[in-house]
Amino acid sequence: MAHIHHPHNSQKQIDISNIQLSAKQLAAAGGYFAPPGSSPPKAGAFASRKIAPVQPNKPKDIFSEKAKEKTSFRKLYDRGDFPISVNHDAKGNKINWKVDIEKLDYHHYLPLFFSGLCETEEPFAFLARQGIHDLLDKGGNKILPVVPQLIIPIKKALNTRNIHVITTTLKVLQHLVESADMVGEALVPYYRQILPIFNLFKNKNVNLGDGIYYSQQKRENIGDLIQETLEKFELTGGEDAFINIKYMVPTYESVLSRV
Repeated sequence: MAHIHHPHNSQKQIDISNIQLSAKQLAAAGGYFAPPGSSPPKAGAFASRKIAPVQPNKPKDIFSEKAKEKTSFRKLYDRGDFPISVNHDAKGNKINWKVDIEKLDYHHYLPLFFSGLCETEEPFAFLARQGIHDLLDKGGNKILPVVPQLIIPIKKALNTRNIHVITTTLKVLQHLVESADMVGEALVPYYRQILPIFNLFKNKNVNLGDGIYYSQQKRENIGDLIQETLEKFELTGGEDAFINIKYMVPTYESVLSRV
């Protein structure tokens, strides 16, 4: 048999033993450059580690107050944009209106006064509160078209979760739904925005000990005020009021069934 001769591979083998990359080249390629003569770090799987103590998550207090921000009411009052001043007399503070209330632009002024419901400092809290009641007393048919503009300031005031702010807002809401025809019904589509806080505080008794009787005399027992306000909502809100209240405040029972 003829011997088949395999020719040597004509391609030259590349000697890579002398090829070295610089540290910069390795770094650019995303590689790790160890200094010559260094050894890899020892594995630390069994080394003792300092374990930071786990801090337990503090449960959020759903009744805690929210941070305050400067209201539109205060900004404009400080600028002198409201036609009002405080009148001090022996019976207490009163608002002195510099213009005829009936001639005011309710689309402009009523939402601004409602923005002052968040106020807790005087004289701003008093001016906003009393200003709203004065405007609602004299507003007549000017009030209904402005209702949609009042929802955001009402919601903001309730969401402060400040007991004094909430009680003031509840009294204002009672006045609002009785201030003019159809206002109570106009509020029904907005129950989902304003009633969650009602549901949260409905059964919360914020007055303890000797303060209970006094606070009830001043209508500041928040649970009773919420119940009273919901009843006024139902009585003024038309045929859809109860089912929408019940959806947001499941413990509410119809006042009409008790009449």
